[in-house]
Amino acid sequence: MHTFNNIYEQIISVENLFSAWDSFHSGKKNKPDVLRFEWDLESNIFRLHRLLKSKKYAHGQYTSFFIQDPKQRHIHKATVQDRVLHHAIFNVLNPIFEPTFIAASFSCRVDKGMHKGVDAVTTMVRQVSRNCTQPCHALKCDIQKFFFRIDHGILLTMLRKKLQDEDALWLLEQVIGSFSTNPGEAKGLPIGNLTSQLFANIYMNEFDQYVKHVLRVEHYARYTDDFLVIANDPRYLEKLLPSIRLFLDTRLALNLHPLKTMIKKSSQGIDFLGYTIFPYHRLVRTKTRQRIFRKLEQKVIEYKAGKITEESLDQSLQSYRGVLSHADTHELREQMENQVWFWITDRQKSY
Repeated sequence: MHTFNNIYEQIISVENLFSAWDSFHSGKKNKPDVLRFEWDLESNIFRLHRLLKSKKYAHGQYTSFFIQDPKQRHIHKATVQDRVLHHAIFNVLNPIFEPTFIAASFSCRVDKGMHKGVDAVTTMVRQVSRNCTQPCHALKCDIQKFFFRIDHGILLTMLRKKLQDEDALWLLEQVIGSFSTNPGEAKGLPIGNLTSQLFANIYMNEFDQYVKHVLRVEHYARYTDDFLVIANDPRYLEKLLPSIRLFLDTRLALNLHPLKTMIKKSSQGIDFLGYTIFPYHRLVRTKTRQRIFRKLEQKVIEYKAGKITEESLDQSLQSYRGVLSHADTHELREQMENQVWFWITDRQKSY
């Protein structure tokens, strides 16, 4: 296995920190905390560099809040200085670990993403069903409280396999150890850190490799903690489950969600990443549709109250058009357009 030395200097270099600032502050230019940091940008970047150079850096506290997306999620937001550093770490570590990931891992990767994952599963269903001429089943699994149960010790052991730079490992310990699900427990990554997305892929890559190279599963796809196996025979899928559970438990200290682990026929539709996938068509899940309409209604309320511009409202509408364009939703798209018009003109809501 190829290992990497002397990456700490790359992470903390002034050039990398300014590059990290550029990628971090895109789309956040009007946030008060970002504006404060930007007001004295050069001093703040050089101060961060000096703290890292002298190893006097300490990760700050988090601000926590809840969002609905679609289920309630507990978000922990780091300070601007820490988030800039997260981007600097990502700039250096992602090129190291990206080549180790399997093609069927779709979360938070360049040229991957949610829609590529849905397309891949659709292709698998067609291949396994041989264009709907053969039985086709999906084992759908979800890991229970994934981010909050990632074990710090296991994650750091994985990082040490590739990274031989003790200074870089010290910094990663600072970032990983800055958050824990429960006081005194070395578990959990904060939803909201850019580094958490990379660490999650590194953590679950162990499982991906096991599925592909030990269990030799052919048709598999994963997005963060949500994964599928597609096969003709449901008994084959049932036999996989004990091995999957054992690996997750003993190697990664994770458990499958008991209510979100199931085997379904493709003809019933396979739920994955907000869509219901059939061999030759795709629908938007009911909960996804409801979330889109709920968020759009809120945007219209903000627009009519003068809190956002017409351009901002239109950007949200375009974004949801994009989501719907990946499914067979012509009528739903028309309904969405009409509903927004009704809300803007104070007509009665009707969906």
